[in-house]
Amino acid sequence: MTLAIPDSLRATARTLASTPIAALFARDPSRVERLTFEWEGFRVDLAKERITPEALAELCAHAGGAGLGRWIAALFAGEKVNVSEARPALHPALRDPSTTPLSVDGADLRRDIRVSRERIGAIADAIRRGDRCGATGKPIRHLVHMGIGGSDLGPRLVVDALSPGTPVEGPGVSFVANVDPVALDRALAPLDPASTAFVVASKSFSTQETLVNANAALAWLAAALPPSADTHAHLIAATARPQAAAEFGVPADAILPFHESVGGRFSLWSSVGVTIAAALGNRVHAELLAGAHAMDRHFATAPFAANLPVVLALAGLWNASALGYRQRIVVPYAEALAHLPTYLQQLSLESNGKRVTRDGSPVEGRTAPALWGGIGTDGQHAFFQWLHQGTDVAPVEFVVPAVPVRGDARRHALLVANALAQSQALALGRTSDDVAADLARRGAPVDASSVAARACPGDRPSTTILTPRLDARTLGSLLALYEHRTFVEGVLWGINPFDQFGVELGKMLADPIAAALAGDGELAAGADASTRALVAHVHAMMNSGSEP
Repeated sequence: MTLAIPDSLRATARTLASTPIAALFARDPSRVERLTFEWEGFRVDLAKERITPEALAELCAHAGGAGLGRWIAALFAGEKVNVSEARPALHPALRDPSTTPLSVDGADLRRDIRVSRERIGAIADAIRRGDRCGATGKPIRHLVHMGIGGSDLGPRLVVDALSPGTPVEGPGVSFVANVDPVALDRALAPLDPASTAFVVASKSFSTQETLVNANAALAWLAAALPPSADTHAHLIAATARPQAAAEFGVPADAILPFHESVGGRFSLWSSVGVTIAAALGNRVHAELLAGAHAMDRHFATAPFAANLPVVLALAGLWNASALGYRQRIVVPYAEALAHLPTYLQQLSLESNGKRVTRDGSPVEGRTAPALWGGIGTDGQHAFFQWLHQGTDVAPVEFVVPAVPVRGDARRHALLVANALAQSQALALGRTSDDVAADLARRGAPVDASSVAARACPGDRPSTTILTPRLDARTLGSLLALYEHRTFVEGVLWGINPFDQFGVELGKMLADPIAAALAGDGELAAGADASTRALVAHVHAMMNSGSEP
């Protein structure tokens, strides 16, 4: 059964669902103070959500009664919180500087992490100094990071977010995830093969898309370099299966292992982050880890009522499970965080897009809502019309760095002003009377259709997360904040947020389809008629060069 919302709060939810947000402010002059939470320069404002401080306090008590504290302790102790695969979830340990031994499967995980960090740092430094060379002796000046899902989204987000504030001393970096040949061809087009290396990031080192791209990269190198060149010298591997990387031909000194119990969507903290260290420098990489660890300590030690990941999770659970909102929109007002919505989409939906509980019984109610978004102010000229006047209501999370990393402070102030204005407009809307008065002041016709088209109903809930300056430490804390929020949601829904078996089915079905497309176009009789017809049609098009 779902543990998200206690029965005692169901009636409260029904009442709040029809209570104007403006009325919630009017009833409680201290609402902002009671629904604002701060930690190390972060400020989380829940005052524009359809929740009361009393309901949030009851949710905190319910979370305690549901065993959330025990689950948090188990996560940090390296216990097997991934119950379906009988594994711990070790990503917090990857950013913990402690030297206290942490035994996992009879080995000291801390020692392994220290060794891994040293090797990551050594390779990153060598690349940045120009000491790591390709097969022809030319220094590596560009990295192409190959991974998909968590092996791509995290490093891509971090490098893109922190590059504007980091001196350009490291290699150029490109990211290739899609198996579509256009993705790799576009990345390789401007590059010099002799000075390009490839980071192949795959936990299993069997990810089809990644290995297909890696083999294509080797072919590109072989076509450009002398016949005697060892093209595999241009590979670096980040994987939980080092033997598989060795069998692929990756040099031993370029294989960077990480533990099997680090999930892909948390792998940016592992050796997959070698691209981050090489692109931005080991100091920046260390600050990223330190920021995440600081949030880990806050999550592990703060009381629930002052715990940022917990209160965010409870507000999210309230929206999804009590109020029934089926979408969650994330809008960072920072160009540097352009990849944040996609990163969080995977984090939330792959973790909590589940229909059964930890014991295999069906979940009662609904779990993770669909998550999407885009950056502000761009989104204001795309989907915000739907947010303000559409027939569906979707809670919004505004993520807003309060001060700029660099550049014109006046333009940054305009950016922040837009974020705050949108949160106000969503909550309070614009009444028909206000619209009519405005039309009259401007001498425009005041007719029913003109007024109705311009009125905004308001009562669209939102959360605003203000962050300090977006540096490596802040970003590390922000990403860890969202990781722990996701964990809390999974625990209280009664599901396992650390597996992703739904991803496997499509992979299994793709293999026979690929074989049919490469062969005679005939799919086995067990397939459905629609898929068989589509395969035959695509096969005919591929082999004729035109439509059949």
